Amino acid sequence: MKRCVIVSVFCIVCALLLPLALGRSIPESAPAPVSGPAETLSPTASETPAPVQQTPAPTPSADETAVITVLVGGQARQMTLAEYLPGVLAGEMPAAFEEEALRAQAVAARTFVLYHQVLGCAAHPEAAVCDDPSCCQVFLEEPALREKWGDGYDTYWARIQEAVTATDGEYLTYEGEPILACFHSSSAGRTENSGVLWGTSLPYLVSVDSPETAEDVPNYISTLEVSPEDFRDTILAALPEADLSTLPPEWVGESALDSSGRVAAIRVGGLAVPGTRMRTLFSLRSTNFTLEWTGRSFLFTVTGFGHGAGMSQYGANVMAQEGSTYGEILSHYYPGTVLTTLA
Repeated sequence: MKRCVIVSVFCIVCALLLPLALGRSIPESAPAPVSGPAETLSPTASETPAPVQQTPAPTPSADETAVITVLVGGQARQMTLAEYLPGVLAGEMPAAFEEEALRAQAVAARTFVLYHQVLGCAAHPEAAVCDDPSCCQVFLEEPALREKWGDGYDTYWARIQEAVTATDGEYLTYEGEPILACFHSSSAGRTENSGVLWGTSLPYLVSVDSPETAEDVPNYISTLEVSPEDFRDTILAALPEADLSTLPPEWVGESALDSSGRVAAIRVGGLAVPGTRMRTLFSLRSTNFTLEWTGRSFLFTVTGFGHGAGMSQYGANVMAQEGSTYGEILSHYYPGTVLTTLA
């Protein structure tokens, strides 16, 4: 019995001293099992590195791949249509115009370039087009546009870029060839027939209705007053055979109008002077004019602005306001043409 007591005591003491000898205390609760070093764990699906994706280079647009030569400030420069067209559109049409009118102008400008890219221009054989509006098309770059638009630059430039990119590569053809896509600011009810202007009538540049009025166009009607002395000197310098020996009221006779209502010719000093010649001599805004003697001077009253052939820009804007698409606008002003896209 005594031996059993001693053994029991010895067992109790060992049970108490053994944890101390191992340097550990008895936990209140069992710890969570440890799996092992982190680097030996198998990665989960979310930890597996994703393969690197190679982003393919964007395909260049049709305008970005078409290279042309432009005479800018007298210097021939190569540029793409994507670089050239926004500067033309910004210079040729008010950027606040309707979106569909801007798109129609972008197509007309692109077509004009492609036409001359094929046929060239005698005035500058080294370049397809130039930046002289009396010969080709206006072309403005950023400094000029910032000066023109001021704080509105970002807004207007975005509108211009949208019109160009929305019509990327689109141009007008007639019987498979780019057309001479002439345009002008405004007409007085009808556009002009190309045969009146250049002697050769192009089937897609005929006289058509144009909807703009004085309510739509700033300075739609303009006047020019010319003294009898200046009138006589201007006429005789260009037309020395004109007879202006009589009194001023007798110098000017009747006008003959063409089918668009413009002056085809007017009698001056006994001569039939073409309306286009009178426009040049007196820097008139169009050939849609009347000329009268007021008792002390000659008075020109002019309607519209430009040569009148092709698309009227203000007419296009009115059509866009009334719901026409750019395709419908182009079909109206260039009848018989087909909207085509560069390959």
